[in-house]
Amino acid sequence: MAPKFRDVDQTTPLLHDCNNNNNNNNNSNINNGRLSNGSVVTGSTNSSATAIVHLAAGGDRKAGKPGALLPDPVAGRTLDHPTTNLDTLMHMLNGNLGTGILAMPDAFKNAGLYVGFFGTLAMGVICTHCMHLLVRCSHELCRRYGRPSLSYAEVGYCALDSGPRWAQPLAASFRRLINSFLLVMQLGLCCVYYLFVAVNVRELLDYLGCPVPVLTVLAYLLVPLAAMNMVRSLKLLTPTSLVASVLAIAGLAIAFLFLLQDLPHSGSVRPVSSWSTLPLYFGTVMYAFEGIGVVLPLENNMANPRDFIAWNGVLNTGMTIVVCLYSAVGFYGYLKYGEQAQGSVTLNLPNDALLAQIVRLLMAVAVLASYALQFYVPMTILAPAVTRHFRHRALAEYGLRLATVLLTFVLAAIIPNLGTFISLVGAVSTSTLALVFPPLIDLLTLWPARTERWRWTVLKDALIIAFGACGFFFGTAKSLATIFAGGPPDGGIH
Repeated sequence: MAPKFRDVDQTTPLLHDCNNNNNNNNNSNINNGRLSNGSVVTGSTNSSATAIVHLAAGGDRKAGKPGALLPDPVAGRTLDHPTTNLDTLMHMLNGNLGTGILAMPDAFKNAGLYVGFFGTLAMGVICTHCMHLLVRCSHELCRRYGRPSLSYAEVGYCALDSGPRWAQPLAASFRRLINSFLLVMQLGLCCVYYLFVAVNVRELLDYLGCPVPVLTVLAYLLVPLAAMNMVRSLKLLTPTSLVASVLAIAGLAIAFLFLLQDLPHSGSVRPVSSWSTLPLYFGTVMYAFEGIGVVLPLENNMANPRDFIAWNGVLNTGMTIVVCLYSAVGFYGYLKYGEQAQGSVTLNLPNDALLAQIVRLLMAVAVLASYALQFYVPMTILAPAVTRHFRHRALAEYGLRLATVLLTFVLAAIIPNLGTFISLVGAVSTSTLALVFPPLIDLLTLWPARTERWRWTVLKDALIIAFGACGFFFGTAKSLATIFAGGPPDGGIH
């Protein structure tokens, strides 16, 4: 007998569609617990429920099969400003090539040369797999609920709402939890980006003989950041992502001119570090893999969403480039500077070299341009909740965007040792969002159709959840210990 699917909880509706979909009043939304083809999703003996189970189990959606009763709203999205595959790849690189990649030599210092290298490759594979899980669960839940797209929090809500009976009352709370983690992570990233740009611009001005305080640079940056973040469409952000990606790769290419000069023998650095510093390595690498928050917004805005998770699609291509760059910067940066590796590889470059200053300038502009993409995610969460209370919603959203930029300015200006604070935020939020929630959502999504491979799926997802939970626990404990011990960790951006 097919498992029972309850009606969607109308008292806690899904978030408004902030993914650029032009689907007002169309038939793809949930209406009184019915799918867009008119099938009710409740009732243990309902044929639609059977179709859902069949489809979740990989059933054939050709004519005459039970899965054919359900539409495929993912393929039928109508977007005002859809992004191409190249646009999405640029956003993908932009969302991952931030300040985290510059901290990879410091991460390798906490793990050892070979543990850091192979550990980064392994964590890159795991994070990429979790991104695939999240997108595939989103597609399946879109079919169940007749939606063209879902946000991260909506995916979590629908997974519990259509999952085991004991989990259904927790659906709304799980959605709020995911949104809370996303807000903390993305706004924290914005604060780090803001401060990173200010510190590097200040060092460049010092080189030019115009010393100014960091707070002054932060104030000057407020105007261009506020103007850039008035853009509400990912399609219109494509030029900034393209510029950021090109500048970041150019800056890293020049940095490699320093990293590859006069390299010492690999025996000059530790192949394996101590167990006590491994949590710091984990936290830094998880902070570097910061793109989990933008995965679904990017996929939701694609003109060809199926190309995102193809074996040679945008996700695999982008993450392959990212993981290779992370591993190379960490390996050669630690081999070059050893125990002197700082929190950003730009801080190890010689201050009297013009090329080093060019690297700082390129990376500062690249991170500045990346701010808008990281800012896009919290706006998809906050804007619907805030603007619905105003008559002029567009004007209210612009006011909200300006207020949020001002908030990141205040946090970057007043929080001491922001690097330590953000390490804690990364350990708490990023490891949870990237490693714990996606396999949990996968288990809940597949719950109605426990196929022959169910035991292997449970084992695999449970191992990933346990790995992420251990990283969360030990990374948070180590970050808190560093904070209460006083002072930022070595190589912090302050």
